[in-house]
Amino acid sequence: MNWLRPLAAGGCRVTFGGQHLTPSWARRAFAAHPQNQVAEGVVKLQQPKAQLGTDEGKKNFILKPPKGTRDYSPKQMAIRERVFNTIISCFKRHGAEVIDTPVFELKETLMGKYGEDSKLIYDLKDQGGELLSLRYDLTVPFARYLAMNKITNIKRYHIAKVYRRDNPAMTRGRYREFYQCDFDIAGHFDPMIPDAECLKIVHEILSVLQLGDFLIKVNDRRILNGVFAVCGIPDSLFHSTCSTVDKLNKATWEDVKNEMVGEKGLSPEAADRIGEYVRLHGGLGLIEQLDQDPKLSQNKLAREGLGDMKLLFEYLTLFGIADKISFDLSLARGLDYYTGVIYEAVVLQPLNAHREEPVSMGSVAGGGRYDKLVGMFDPKGRKVPCVGVSIGIERLFSIMEQEVEASKEKIRTTETQVLVATPQKNFLDVKLKLISELWDSGIKAEMLYKKNPKLLNQLQYCEDTGIPLTAIIGEQELKDGVVKLRVVASREEVNIPREKLAEEIRRRLES
Repeated sequence: MNWLRPLAAGGCRVTFGGQHLTPSWARRAFAAHPQNQVAEGVVKLQQPKAQLGTDEGKKNFILKPPKGTRDYSPKQMAIRERVFNTIISCFKRHGAEVIDTPVFELKETLMGKYGEDSKLIYDLKDQGGELLSLRYDLTVPFARYLAMNKITNIKRYHIAKVYRRDNPAMTRGRYREFYQCDFDIAGHFDPMIPDAECLKIVHEILSVLQLGDFLIKVNDRRILNGVFAVCGIPDSLFHSTCSTVDKLNKATWEDVKNEMVGEKGLSPEAADRIGEYVRLHGGLGLIEQLDQDPKLSQNKLAREGLGDMKLLFEYLTLFGIADKISFDLSLARGLDYYTGVIYEAVVLQPLNAHREEPVSMGSVAGGGRYDKLVGMFDPKGRKVPCVGVSIGIERLFSIMEQEVEASKEKIRTTETQVLVATPQKNFLDVKLKLISELWDSGIKAEMLYKKNPKLLNQLQYCEDTGIPLTAIIGEQELKDGVVKLRVVASREEVNIPREKLAEEIRRRLES
């Protein structure tokens, strides 16, 4: 393509068809010739690449993460790890196994499972004949995994990133790329026992993290569908009406009613009848009240849901967590695959002078029962009942990050237990041998990467990074076969036999 360069530059005469043409005429004649149109396209493609290499191209380039994503500093990652460890230890305490699935799935696997939220799925370009999409959650891939491997009984957890083409709200922990922490129980079991354990897990995690007061809302899709039926809503509008009701935690009833009537086609009278139910919340008393409702008690689905809800509250009382549970008929969870009990946990802001009731800071966990999802993937339609919960790690992290900033808490970003230091010059070989002994003994140790650092600088490094102990070795310590162990906080120093140093470090850190 070297012969194209003079043309692209416009800096010479060109002979075309036996005539000498100026560069501008030459380019027109060149472009008009059919066999040269491809070559002209190559020239145009090369121009953007050339611009990227120029200073002007670098100035126009904005260095930032994509919209709806973020980077995390060592301090932020330390906070995240604290949250992850709390969640994982809880999942393991309840006997869960861990699995993993691909970050993308066949597009067909994901479609038709998320209701109106299906438009938020990220589609990928065709790569080798398969239409693929980034996973929207971890539940649908889990159901596909169960059906594909013919698994009928498992208690599993899965922590991984998911992707949603949503409108991000970064300060509220709402991203396009984020982690989900899922716990699910699959199998045929007696009613409401696995469901109650999922709610107990949410209670345990939020209690340990100490984020403030929280509330776990519960409802049942069968009760909600029963409400829609007695209010005269056609079966075909159940899912879309459910998605609208789900907005009650963010919008006023008037806004929700207007959407039902204006967009979903419900009559104002039907919407008002729904409103009489979905604005109710309480506990066992409300369950008994609805059980006596002359219309709702005649609906088979609603009766089943109310019976299970009553049983669920009995188990939650035995677990000692019923005081944090609210039976809330406005809870809908917009995803299509839920079939029974649904729940959502919210962290509440403390009371203030302007509000009479606590204000929700948004959902930090959610889940429910989905008994038909696995059957959608099984060739014979075999169903595996499932129930699970997803912990919203990003929301939890946002709340914890704000609390840390407000409290000025100093966060350690490493787990180093001891710094190996020396006041002597030319003692690098001695330090390397000592730190190697500590590493081999399982001690988390560091040293400064200088041959002859000043002792004061080494001690200051411990202060700055929160390292609790310093192992100091000089000529006298080397001669006596000891190491001087210094407690950074109290500045206490004691000589420890070198062979017992690792043991003494462990003892002091455990006490």
